[in-house]
Amino acid sequence: MSEFYSDKDVQREVTELQGKSATAARLFDIRRIIGGLFVVYGVIVTIAGFTASDADIDKAEGVNINLWTGLGMLALGVFFLVWLKLRPVAPPPPDVVAGDEARE
Repeated sequence: MSEFYSDKDVQREVTELQGKSATAARLFDIRRIIGGLFVVYGVIVTIAGFTASDADIDKAEGVNINLWTGLGMLALGVFFLVWLKLRPVAPPPPDVVAGDEARE
């Protein structure tokens, strides 16, 4: 049993695949992954900095290193997420599909 597809069906399927591809590219953008990880780890390290004992601070020569490192990680993570929001991944140009049709 063979099925025949019209040009309209093929074009509709190509459009759907392009939409899925653009969504996957936005979902797996490296800035989202890095920013999310830095925010999560930054929260954990910042909490460790708030709960640091005097002995821990004395070990670091009077600097609450967990607090400062956690805040730095939070700032970097937020930077990546804001960058992602301000400059999203551009969808692939529609000319790629038109170029393939011209060759056939």
